[in-house]
Amino acid sequence: MENNMEKRQKETAGAVERQKRYGLLIAGVILLAAGIAFSVYAYNTSYQNSLALGSQLSEAKAQLAAVKEGSQTGDQNALNTLISQLSGEKLQQERPYSYGLISVFFALLLTIKGIYNAAAGKPIGQKADISRIAQAGLLAALCYIGFAFFKIDIPAGTEKAAFHFGNVFCVLAALLLGGYWGGLAGAIGMTIGDLTTTYVTSAPKTFLLKLCIGLIVGLVAHKIFRLTESHSAKYVTGVTIAACVCGMAFNVVADPIVGYFYKTYLFGVPQDITKVLVKISALTTGVNAVVAVISASVLYLALRPALRRSGLFVEL
Repeated sequence: MENNMEKRQKETAGAVERQKRYGLLIAGVILLAAGIAFSVYAYNTSYQNSLALGSQLSEAKAQLAAVKEGSQTGDQNALNTLISQLSGEKLQQERPYSYGLISVFFALLLTIKGIYNAAAGKPIGQKADISRIAQAGLLAALCYIGFAFFKIDIPAGTEKAAFHFGNVFCVLAALLLGGYWGGLAGAIGMTIGDLTTTYVTSAPKTFLLKLCIGLIVGLVAHKIFRLTESHSAKYVTGVTIAACVCGMAFNVVADPIVGYFYKTYLFGVPQDITKVLVKISALTTGVNAVVAVISASVLYLALRPALRRSGLFVEL
């Protein structure tokens, strides 16, 4: 009798465990379907309105340039007001489609994580590391600040690229927290930076690329070279720089290439503008990469001993 009860209890526990294991996968698939449906709807409604506003904006800017040159008469103040109004309206119309694409990319992340949990037999109900979550939130905020407040915009037609410090903290997050949490911190912080500035249409691409940067840095630093274990100062320095270089090398190659196809085929930006944007992006991404490798390496090497002494160092 007792054996039968124990058997039933084990079967019940096993069923609950399987439900937990597949819960994230199911949630990811549902969100993915909803995100795709919303993105298609937003593209055919609000984003088409933004394209029309973009054409009006280009005409207004051309007219203002002609007035300044003296080849055409007109009221510069009125044109500046019109340009400001059209820019604001265009930005608002671009948001729904960008939100939809972000939800699709996030749903893909959940789905992949769910497949991994199911294949590895891992439930989703495990306790979260509060210290790691707090550090991830702080680093996400620093990523946002590094991009939103410390950047120089380089325009390319209706699009633009930027020199910024956001990648510094994206790489630092992966060094401190590992690829998954560090990548999420960088992706979320930099995406919010895009959504709260004029880079709304770049937000989905940013989420994807910054997550990949974090995963690559984390893979090299922690999975391959076990950076958080006790090593000599020379070893730690070499691995830190190597991990930063690998993450930024990926970004230098991927950002212009992904950006070209992303802007051309998902947002319908004319190819002549996209080609100019790619060239500018290659320059800004290269400079940002050098700054990120140097700054993130210095910051990590300075923070590592301090975090160890304070008990906040994350062992991976």
